[in-house]
Amino acid sequence: MSDAIAWQKSSFSGAGQGQDCIEVAPVDGAIKMRESDHPEVIITTSVQKLRAFVLGVKAGEFDHLI
Repeated sequence: MSDAIAWQKSSFSGAGQGQDCIEVAPVDGAIKMRESDHPEVIITTSVQKLRAFVLGVKAGEFDHLI
């Protein structure tokens, strides 16, 4: 199944060792996400939930976690 998915990663991610990143793909109206270093683990979310998360990250709501 995941072979047919067109995964996209951020242009901020590097291509070398230790440059793992989150990859995303739109599939049937949903958003699938995976870590490039563990591509067999795929989670699915809605466009609306991903948008809310990204806006929260940009607003600094999760800065205390890092």
